Amino acid sequence: MDEPICRHLRTKKMYLPGHVEQLAAAEREGWPDDFFWCNRTLTQTGTDDQPTHPKACTKCRVCFEE
Repeated sequence: MDEPICRHLRTKKMYLPGHVEQLAAAEREGWPDDFFWCNRTLTQTGTDDQPTHPKACTKCRVCFEE
């Protein structure tokens, strides 16, 4: 089972109608190079000053929230 992703991770595809299936497919395929940001900092880095990405924003981060 894959590790859960932080609830504060965002990508623009989350806000486009009809892209839910594409987002699910991207998750299965290992995530393409897309633009991600932290909803808490509103930047490409989390509150721990590390880059945001689905493979990085997991339980190993101190700022992670499920």
